[in-house]
Amino acid sequence: MSIDYEAEYNNRARVPEHPALIAGWAADAAAYRDAAGGELGVPYGPSERMKLDLFGDGGGPLAVFIHGGYWQGLDRSSFSHLARGLVSRGVTVAMPSYDLCPSVSVADIVDQIRAACAYLWRRYERPMAVAGHSAGGHLAACMLATSWPSVAAGLPAGLVSSGYGISGLYELEPLVGTSVNTALKLDAAEARRLSPLAWPAPRGRVFDAVVGGAESAEYLRQSRAVTQVWGDAGVRTRFEALEDANHFTVVAPLADPQSAMTRRLASLAEAAGKP
Repeated sequence: MSIDYEAEYNNRARVPEHPALIAGWAADAAAYRDAAGGELGVPYGPSERMKLDLFGDGGGPLAVFIHGGYWQGLDRSSFSHLARGLVSRGVTVAMPSYDLCPSVSVADIVDQIRAACAYLWRRYERPMAVAGHSAGGHLAACMLATSWPSVAAGLPAGLVSSGYGISGLYELEPLVGTSVNTALKLDAAEARRLSPLAWPAPRGRVFDAVVGGAESAEYLRQSRAVTQVWGDAGVRTRFEALEDANHFTVVAPLADPQSAMTRRLASLAEAAGKP
């Protein structure tokens, strides 16, 4: 039976109430910034969108959260509130934005997030846990599987010690024939080249793939696939489907200091800083 990839990857159609959920993100994020302050708009590269926000005192473990939007929408300003849980546990959280397709390519975005992580290493000189939602989950997996010494001199192999993908995309080829690809402009070869599932597995490191239990079969398959393939190759992987969560509600636990998601990501960030 053929798979309707257009339907499987059209998250907004699957969740009709998504406009209210996205508006809620923006309102909660603005309220958190007003209350928490933070160091906002820190440049890590030359373009206007190559900036990041920092929350926390900078003295403890370090985590990065990468926003989603199918590499073509949203920015860090809608997700500030998701730092609340981690900051309350002593973790410094960096939230980068990046340029969007079609103005740049997906490959360019991967390089931009590498630049953000390299900036954070040079600033704090400590390894980090990298998390991301949707397209951000793809980017988190790419960061974990990156050979950092080949990116720039002086970057350590263990710059990113763990990854946490929330409803991530690890195999991009199914997107090629969908409307998502109108802006991405991927052909099959480029989609495969940019699929972390096809990269050498980051053996010895940690990767969690969490997905909403109410998401499409393809999103569930992608998260299972990366944990199985990387797990077989020596990555310490973990799969979890959050009951009743959809593509837009699945990230909500990060705002709660006591949630299992926050506690797990905090433990990964803490472990990143240990020798």
